[in-house]
Order: sequence, then C-alpha cells, then structure tokens
Amino acid sequence: MTGSTQRHLVVVGGGMVAQRLVEALRARDTDASWRVTLLAEEPRAPYDRVALTSYFSGRDADDLALGDQSLWRDEQVTLRRGVAVTRIDREARRVACSDGRTLAYDALVLATGSFATVPPVEGKDVTGTFVYRTIDDVAALRQYVEDARPQHRRRLRGAVIGGGLLGLEAAGALTALDVDTTVVEFAPRLMPLQVDAGGGESLRRLIEALGVEVRTGTATQRIKARRGVVARMDFADGGGIDTDVVVFATGVRPRDELGRACGLEVGERGGVVVDEACVTSDPAVYAIGEVACIDGRVWGLVAPGNTMAEIVADRLLGGTATFPGADTSTKLKLLGVDVASFGDAFATADGALEVTYADPVAGVYKKLVMSDDARTLLGGMLVGDASAYASLRPMVGRQLGADPSSYLVPEGLQADPHATAELPDDVGVCSCNNVTAGTIRSAITEHGCTDLAEVKACTKAGTSCGSCLPLVKKIVTSEQEKAGLEINRSLCEHFELSRADLFNAVRVTGERSFSEIIARHGKGRGCEICKPVVGSILASLETGHILEGEQAALQDTNDHVLANMQKDGTYSVVPRIAGGEITPEGLIVIGEIARDFGLYTKITGGQRIDLFGARMDQLPAIWRRLIDAGFESGHAYGKSLRTVKSCVGSTWCRFGVQDSVKLAIDLELRYRGLRAPHKIKLGVSGCARECAEARSKDVGIIATENGWNVYVGGNGGFTPRHAVLLAEDLDTETLVRTVDRFFMYYIRTADRLQRTAPWLEEIEGGLDHVREVILEDSLGIGADLDRAMERHVESYSDEWRDVLEDPVKLARFTSFVNAPDQADGDLVYVVERGQRRPATREEREAARRGDGDIEVVTSEGHPVEPGSNQPGAPVLIGGTTLEVRR
Repeated sequence: MTGSTQRHLVVVGGGMVAQRLVEALRARDTDASWRVTLLAEEPRAPYDRVALTSYFSGRDADDLALGDQSLWRDEQVTLRRGVAVTRIDREARRVACSDGRTLAYDALVLATGSFATVPPVEGKDVTGTFVYRTIDDVAALRQYVEDARPQHRRRLRGAVIGGGLLGLEAAGALTALDVDTTVVEFAPRLMPLQVDAGGGESLRRLIEALGVEVRTGTATQRIKARRGVVARMDFADGGGIDTDVVVFATGVRPRDELGRACGLEVGERGGVVVDEACVTSDPAVYAIGEVACIDGRVWGLVAPGNTMAEIVADRLLGGTATFPGADTSTKLKLLGVDVASFGDAFATADGALEVTYADPVAGVYKKLVMSDDARTLLGGMLVGDASAYASLRPMVGRQLGADPSSYLVPEGLQADPHATAELPDDVGVCSCNNVTAGTIRSAITEHGCTDLAEVKACTKAGTSCGSCLPLVKKIVTSEQEKAGLEINRSLCEHFELSRADLFNAVRVTGERSFSEIIARHGKGRGCEICKPVVGSILASLETGHILEGEQAALQDTNDHVLANMQKDGTYSVVPRIAGGEITPEGLIVIGEIARDFGLYTKITGGQRIDLFGARMDQLPAIWRRLIDAGFESGHAYGKSLRTVKSCVGSTWCRFGVQDSVKLAIDLELRYRGLRAPHKIKLGVSGCARECAEARSKDVGIIATENGWNVYVGGNGGFTPRHAVLLAEDLDTETLVRTVDRFFMYYIRTADRLQRTAPWLEEIEGGLDHVREVILEDSLGIGADLDRAMERHVESYSDEWRDVLEDPVKLARFTSFVNAPDQADGDLVYVVERGQRRPATREEREAARRGDGDIEVVTSEGHPVEPGSNQPGAPVLIGGTTLEVRR
C-alpha cells in the first residue's frame, strides 16, 4: 500500500523497545499500511542495553545489535541515526529534528527511555566521574581507565555509587578493566529492590569473594579532586576512600521532556501518562517503555516495555490489545553471581509463608513465598543458584504440586522432573516476549516446528534475555515425545547419527579418514557441519596430526593454520605457558619475537601472552623461535584444552593450603592437545579465597586442608554458568583420575560445539548420573576411560613442531604458491598505546589522501609519499609492512 492511503508512523527513540515496536508492526502489517521512521539519538541502530557489560569482554557495538538487521533495510522502514527530536507540534502533527528537518506524522510514538540520575554530591562533575547507561558511556569509561593506567605505578582504584542492578553491572565493568572496585550503597543491603536481608547478605559474601569491596548503609558526601581529576570520596559518617574513577549508578528518570514541552499529561514522579492502550492524552501520540507512566508508575524493565510495543503495534493495525500488567520477575548474572526474584518476593500478601534455604559456605540463599496453606506459589528469590527460576516463575499463582522445599535443596529440581514438564497452556514461559507454554506447544503440533531453533523463530521465545531457554527446550522435547514425533538428533543431512553416536561408531569400527567414515556411516560428500565434527572426532581418537592427509580438509579456519585469524586477516600466536609460570628468559624471548615481527602483545585472561598481527607466512618462523626457546603450541585455535589458570597457592601466598601452581602445570601438561566437542578450561585455586576463579571453568579445583574439591560445568561466554560440586577432599591421585574420566566421558557423549555446562544440563540424569559414572563407575567403563586418557598423554606431539619438521605441511604456510618467498605486505597499521594495530578503513583512506595529521612510514621509519609507487606504499600489494603514525 503506497501513496495517500499509506500512513506515517514516527518513532522517537532508538532503544530496545523502539526496535520491538518496529519489528512487531512490520511482521503484522502485511499490506504495508504504515511506513515507519525511527529517529535514534545515538549514532547506531538499537542495541542490547542489558548486555552492556559484555562490551568489556571482547564484544563490540555491532555484537550488541538487536534482532535481524535486515529490518533496517526494509523499504517501509527508515532508520535515522544521530538524530534527536527537538520539538513536537501536536496541532500540525509534525516533529522538528536536530538536523533541521521536520517530519509529518499520522501517529507518533515516544520511546525515549530514561536517563541516568546523578545525586547532588559535591564534586559530581569532576573529571573521572561517569554514569553507566549507553555504549558511549561505557566506551568513555573504558577509554578513561586505559588512558589513566600508564600514569600510575599501581592498580587503579574505582568506586561505584549505588549497589542496585546498575551498580553491580558497573562494578562488573570496572572489574573487567582490572580496576580494584568498591561498591557504595546507601541502603543496608545490596539490590534492596530485588532481595531481602538474607539474600542481600549472601549476595554481599559472593561479591566480596570476587574481590569487590562492599560498603552498605553508607552515604557519599563529596568527591575530591587532585590536579583536576578524581582522587577521593568522603562519606557522611566521616570515613572515605581513595579512588581514581567514580561511576554513578543511583537510578534512572524518564526522558519525558518532549512530552512536557508539548503539553502531554505527565505523572507525579515523571513519565508521560498513558492508558491501557498506551495512548497519551493526545490520541495521536503513544508512549512506551521507560518513558511511559502506566497504572501510576514507570516500569524500568524490558519485559513490560516489549509488552507495550506489542500493544501499540496491535492498536495501529486496528486491534484492541490492552496492558495486562507488568511481570516484574528478574533473573540476572552480576559479576558471575546468579540473582533472581519473581512474584511476591517480599511476602507482602496476608498470611504468606516463607520457605527458605541458606548455605552460607556456598553463598546460596533461596526463598519461596507460599500461600497460607503452603500449596500455592506466590513468589520467591534466588541468590547464588538460580537454576530453578525458569521452572518456578511460570508457576506463580498456581499450586506447585510438590513439597516446596524440594525446589530449594541442592539439585532439588531434578528430584521432581514432572514439575516443569506439564505447565498449563496459559502459563507464561518467556516474559520478555509474552510467550505461553501453550504457544510453544502449538508451534510443534500446529505449525510443524521440529526443533528448538524453529520454535524460537516461530514464537520468539528465548530470543531476548535467554533465561527461559532451558524450560522452552524441556517443553519442546516433552511435546515431541507425547505426540509420538521422532526427535531428530542427526548430526546433519549426511549423518543420521548424533555426534556422540558417531564418535562411538568410529571408535569401535576404527575408520581413520572422512571418506571411510561417510561411506560406512553416512551418505553424500559432507558439509561444513559434519566435516569439522569428524575432524574433531579423529583428533580426539589420536589418529595423527590434524593437517595429515584427508584430515587437513576437515579443519575449521583456525585449525587450518594452527593460529587464530583476526579481523584484519592476520593471525595471533599463543604459546603454552603452563599454569601461568614463566621464567625471565622466556619472557625476554617472547618480547624479542614480538619486537622483531612487529606484533601486538597482550596478557590473556588465561595467564598467557597473545601475539597479534602475524602474517601466515611468518607463522613458521615465529614458531621456530618459540620452540627453540622451549615453548610449544598453546592450542588457542582448537576445540581443545586452552589453559589451566592458577593462583600462586602455598608457594607464595600466606593463605594457600595446597600447591596450586604445581597441580595446574601437571594438569595442563597432561591435557595439552586434548581435542573435545568445544574448548575446555580449568582453574586451580590454592584456597577457598578462589583467586584463580576456578568455578567459572569447565573443571575447577579448589584446595582444602584435606585435599581438593572438584567443580565441573562452569563456562564463560554469552551464557555464563557457575561450576557445580562433583567431589570433595580428594587426594591428588584420585583427583587426576576423576578429571580424566570427566573429560573423556564428556568427549564421548557431548553434542557438536556443546560446552560442558549445557552438556551437564542435557545429559540424561544430569550431574547425579555423571557423578555415578565418574566416581562409582556405574556403567563399568571407568578403566576404558582411564586407558583412553593414558593413550592421549603418551601420544601427545606438539603440532607446531610437527609442521616445521614436515616439508609438505610447511608448504601450506606461504602467501603465494608461485612466489613462496614473497610476503603479502599490504597491511597498514596505527600506533595505539605504544603498540601497532590494524588501521581502520577511514585511517587507510586518510593515509592514501595524505591528510596532514597522519604520517605513513615504512617499518624502518622512512617516510613514504602517499599514493606513490615506491616499495612500501599502502597502495601496493606486497613489499614492506607499513605503520601509520599520528
């Protein structure tokens, strides 16, 4: 529909709720009765503000983008970045924009969100103070810390004012930047709106165990500067702390200034007042998200905002949807700590009963709020272990049908497997997208969805925060089984076997090449799914070097060259530094290699040194020098053991009770090169202070006075998990055998690209089953697992050395087949923080144009005329590597 019959919707604001509105409207408006213009004040498309902290863990702004980016290429949608609305003319139905344009509208939606508040503290505007709200805010914080670090000869100190959700997110950001952090909260506990006194105390212990100092019941009086920048915070009680950076995280306020200015009704505490249809006092203007005041309050959560967006989309197309009320349930992972609350978490209902479980040692606090007859679930809160959240939250207002305490005791959820499988159809499962259990079931029975991915695409369940995915998967599997549908666990179209079944088949039948395996167990020629899986299986079965014969064609990009490809096409080299222990001579060698090859160096989170910027043809020469100095491949490129992180343990630390460094080195040398369905990491802490962060690893080992405690199934990444206790107080020999069997059982039974955390969640019987197999040998395969690990240890060979000693493999590492000695030097760099990095496209173009603030030089420091044909100019292919110096 075009022309005079098509109406124009203007959306003011480019946040998560605005994106949901445009997405929902375009999905339903099949006649294109509306064209949409979204005005985003920030210079980027809508992004996931909830995941801002991951910006400090390697993700960039593009990684945070929401939804399918093709939405912004829709011919009915116009996204204007970096454009703010300055005035609304309601009579003329026009908006004035910061770029000088005006836009007419038939309907206007205010989705301007909120802004971070800063309390009236003396010195609040001193250099070095920040808020924590947008990508620009966190980017400025990161840049300030990185710029300030070289000016100090000690670790930087940071302070966060506010101990709520935003405050702990900000503390996580500072911690990720390697800043000693103190959280200052005026209330008597952390997260006072989400947890009670018991939960707050558990949360405090968990946060402090991670190295973050916590001060509750403390008011900040002033911020003092030294030489113009933040230096100290004074408290109202007379105390204070020295600090180098301060982050305000004391709350938000609705950005309702546009509504106020054009005369829309505004709530007593702010926010543009809307009715149950999200319509303001002007029938042509809607408000959604954090700027909307509905039912007398503003909702600062994603789920209610998404609900409002769906309502407006429905109303614009003639529907009658109304606001059903807000689901205030929250499930968060702050600094790696699970926190969840739902329903009447503070037991405000008459006659409410509280059922609690607390384990101060493990840092776990759980509470269920029940009706006075102890049958109906009213709410609850979970700190330290929120695994039961996905199953409990949908049951609010319903009878649990089981002893409430069974949901709270360790692994109590598994004790009643039917508690989550038969949720009534009208129970909400995904609060972010308002998806019920019945909708998920109908996706299978009525819409023909055959797996979790199709159900997600059909219903949008689990596509936002993802906390409901375990429950969605259980419902999908249960519904498929009830309907008599075959649950397809095939690896791909070429193999009807699952990865675990194919692993066992190859192990038994003994094929040693892809062609043999697909001829016997599959069909066709294979694909990008099954080939790497078969390559991984063969590598796990110790069938020779991964670049030997047919195996070379099965490998992923990084495995092809035994190095990690970076975004500019160069590679990183990561030598093994077992347990993080390295000699001064070893450090010198790595430094000399980095200097001689012009590589960027960084110490990784796994206690190794990463060397960035090597060309493929340089890799063998770099490996040779490392090997000559006693180093070997660190396998940073493979789905294999990465690192065994350790603290200094009893060797140096006055708290250490066991030699964690020696154990870490022994384990890393034992498992080096061990190929698995996904990367695996270990951590060894010498005492309960947990400085090696072992419980965030696939296998975490923590020393006790009686031996070692073993935790399994901890993962980082986008869905972090804490490891769970497998066994306690093991002697070293038993410990090693336990870890051997755990890894071998995981390798044999996990799905492709499945980390240990989801493997433990999905394997039948869960942790109890794995514990019985590993510790009690319930399947009678313990000796077989032991022998498999011993074969791995005995057959280990360094992959870098093997390439250097084989001319055929070595020939792979050339830039040009017909000119093997010619390097591809068309690389341009800028110097940043004293080391070179790849130049951006804009910087390369500026170098070619000869902009005055950029100088192009060869690696020897000789000036190069921009655009010239002399060797080393950036327009040439080949020649001298360049740097661009500002």
